Amino acid sequence: MRQAVRQLQYLKVAAQVGSFRRAAEMCHVDQSNVSRALKQLEDYLGVSLFDRTRGGVRLTPAGQNFLAEAAPALEQLESAWRAARATRRAAAGLVRIGILTSLAGGVLRQLIQAFVERHPQISIDLRDGGRRDHLAAIRAQRLDIAFITGSGSVAGCETQELWRERVHVALSEAHPLAARDKLDWPDLKGERFIASRAAPGPEVHDYIVRRSCDYSTYPEVEDKATLQDTLMNLVSLGQGITLVSAAWTAVRVPGLVLRPLTAQADIVPFSAVWLSVNDNPAFLRFLQTTRELATKHAPFRSYEVEDD
Repeated sequence: MRQAVRQLQYLKVAAQVGSFRRAAEMCHVDQSNVSRALKQLEDYLGVSLFDRTRGGVRLTPAGQNFLAEAAPALEQLESAWRAARATRRAAAGLVRIGILTSLAGGVLRQLIQAFVERHPQISIDLRDGGRRDHLAAIRAQRLDIAFITGSGSVAGCETQELWRERVHVALSEAHPLAARDKLDWPDLKGERFIASRAAPGPEVHDYIVRRSCDYSTYPEVEDKATLQDTLMNLVSLGQGITLVSAAWTAVRVPGLVLRPLTAQADIVPFSAVWLSVNDNPAFLRFLQTTRELATKHAPFRSYEVEDD
């Protein structure tokens, strides 16, 4: 079977380029391989498929008829092989994942670690960003899946809530509130907040304003032109306080402490978002792992969410 298909491929290419030598170059084999394979095909069929001249080769009428009949079957076989190879390449594919929380710890790290252990050949491309950017990238198929806050539906996308995290206050160990084990919003009245202008800073800014307003306070929030890691160092240096997810408890920054907010409203759901039409084989395996773990933990174990 393999030999017959190879003979048909050589026949097709040689007919197109009019030369056994050029056909061999295009097929990355020696010219003798092409000549021998096509001679064997002619012997088997009992007809000459090519007129051979010093200027090259061209199909005989019998060769033209044979190629016309064989070409559709060859195209179907090549298409089937491409599909099979695409499936096989899932073991060496790429999954593009949008995140907006730290990967130092927490459920997201558990999920990605489980997937990497199951499929070590598949590459993971992690991209930081905010909710709006991630959703735009999902719809444009620049991302395969994104993990965002919230549990509501997203127009045109599939969603599944996977875990929840308690919001923490990040502050300097020298701050007076650092001596407390837990905090609530009335404790933060009059505090100076800072947030990054880069994602997830704008979402953090909005969250601070919304939750403060619930207690009839209007906070001071300064936006910093820094990334989240630098922002946390500014907090540790006493330049303000900020809010982070529980996953940040796995990050060690000198002089920085995290204290959980006690209100039930400060437990934030995290959901996966993707397109149902995404047929990337590597992504489908990642989604399968996500769903398996979600079903097993129904939903994933909440990360550092204690009873009040």
